[in-house]
Order: sequence, then C-alpha cells, then structure tokens
Amino acid sequence: MKFAKGCVVGLCASVALVGIATGASAQTSACLITKTDTNPFFVKMKEGAVAKANELGIKLNTYAGKIDGDVESQVAAVESCMAAGAKGILITPSDSRALAPVVEKARAAGALVIALDTPFEPADTADATFATDNFKAGEMIGEWAKARMGDKAADAKIAFLDLNASQVSVDYLRDQGFMKGFGIDVKDAKKIGDEDDPRIVGHDVTNGNEEGGRKAMENLLQKDPGVDLVYTINEPAAAGAYEALKAVGLENQATIVSIDGGCPGVQNVKEGIIGATSMQFPLLMASKGVEAIAAFAKDGTKPQNSEGLDFYNTGVTLITDHPVDGIDSISSDEGLKQCWG
Repeated sequence: MKFAKGCVVGLCASVALVGIATGASAQTSACLITKTDTNPFFVKMKEGAVAKANELGIKLNTYAGKIDGDVESQVAAVESCMAAGAKGILITPSDSRALAPVVEKARAAGALVIALDTPFEPADTADATFATDNFKAGEMIGEWAKARMGDKAADAKIAFLDLNASQVSVDYLRDQGFMKGFGIDVKDAKKIGDEDDPRIVGHDVTNGNEEGGRKAMENLLQKDPGVDLVYTINEPAAAGAYEALKAVGLENQATIVSIDGGCPGVQNVKEGIIGATSMQFPLLMASKGVEAIAAFAKDGTKPQNSEGLDFYNTGVTLITDHPVDGIDSISSDEGLKQCWG
C-alpha cells in the first residue's frame, strides 16, 4: 500500500496559487484545477491533461488544493485563470455547491467550464461534466459485497468511510449507490446519514486520504469492533482502513470495498487487502476535457452529455478476484493492465 501522504503545510498552498505553464501555443490557454496534487487519481488526471494539451498546442496552467475540501485555493485558482484570460477551465470541485458562484463568474467572462469527476450542484453550473457514473460505481461494489456475503449480508455490520462533512456530490453518490446495491433504503438520496438500517455501524470522514481512512476506521471500530464490511470513498482511504484493522488483528474479519482503480488500489485487490473496487478512467476525463476546450476555442462548440444523463459518462469497471454470478467484473491481473497511478 504505497499511497502518497498528505501535503506539507504551505507547499500545496503555493502549488494552488502558482500555475505551471505547459504547451507551446499562446493562442489558446486553459486551466486544470484538481482537489489535490497528491492523490494518485488527480496526479494521473493532470498527466492526461498535460499530454493532450501538448498534443493540441494548448497552454495549460495547473492548480491544486492543499487537501480534498480546500475551497479557498480552488476559488483563488479560478480567479487566476480568469485574470489570465483562460479560454477553458477544467475543475474537480472540492465543494460542488460552494464553488458555484466563482464558476458562474468565469462562464460569464466567456470561459468554458468543465467539471471532471465531481459534478456541480446543479450539474448545469458548469458547461459540461466528464465523469464516472459515481452512483453506478458505488452500486456495483454494493451489489458485489451483498452477493459475496450471501446469507451473512442480512446481519452485516457496515462501516462507511466517506469523504468530508460537506457531503459533496461525489461523496453522496458513491455512498448512496453502495447502499442501493447492498439493499439499504437510502431515504434522501442526496444526504448521508439519514438511513435507519441496523446494519450501519456508522459514518466517518477521511478527506480521501490514507491517514483519514485509518482514523475513521479506528473511530468506527471503537463503536463496534464487529465490523465485517467497510465501504470506502476511494482507495487511499481503503488503505488506511486496512492498516487500522490490521493494527488490532481484524484484517481478516472485514471485507473492504472501494472506488478508484489506481494501480496501488488494484494491487491491493490482488493482495486481498481490498475485496473489490470500481475502476474509473481519469486520463479519459482529462483528455476529453482538453479536447472540448480546443473545440470551443475553434468554433464555440460545447460538449454533449451521454444519452439520458446530465454528464458525459467516461465509464466504470468492477475489479475483483472473487467474481460473483450476475455481476460483470475483471480480475486484478486484467485491472493492472488498465490501471493508472
């Protein structure tokens, strides 16, 4: 489990406020603003955006928050992009609601704004969204966990390791998708924690990193040491959860499921640390986003959503070495050929 740790205080702040110019053309400039620059998912997203920008001759400035949830740095980044005259802005919003005003300001100034991975609320706050179907990603690991547990699913003790207290769209979509897949009444589909299913031990937040996952798992184990199923917002949080379980000798008691599909996470599936994960495709999100900015700069064309959705669906694949009947999946060996990070 080799996930990057949190940022050194001050370092990410400078990264968040200083763009890194990439590409040869000064005619079209664009920005990529990610939640952090340490999570392998966003590292790979940046690589994809930079590569496509170089290919298309677009000048790309990149920015990142200090941690997942750092709204202030993302607001400052959007403002810097506007000041620089960026034709397009790609952003993974740390808060899908709080960032809406500055995004609307950027669009009014003439920039094409595309959300990557995390939809805004409402989705049409941005011009377009390129993302995983996050609800489906959660639903897939929920269905797998229920089938894997069999009769024991009726008496499961489930710990939920979510993102943060803001309950942004990517957070509740994955969480509630898992619940639907497992057979839990989600109540309000946009709210985490209003369910009354007795199998839920509790929810805690991780900030999407390994340290947060470890602390959240420790907290929920104090609540009920009998936890036998752990839902995690992403694979760094899953890695932390495993370390907490291992520290008290319970690593074989609980099955961990997650969402990401990064190479470290898929390797953890291979090693039996994670039971199943839903693989996303950040390179595709980023490259499609840059292509959309290039098209917009050329003739004003804006990207279209996938049929029946309010976003462009970049796909999701279930990775597990314990396939179950009726649920499509691929093995960790196959996943390692497709993974990123």
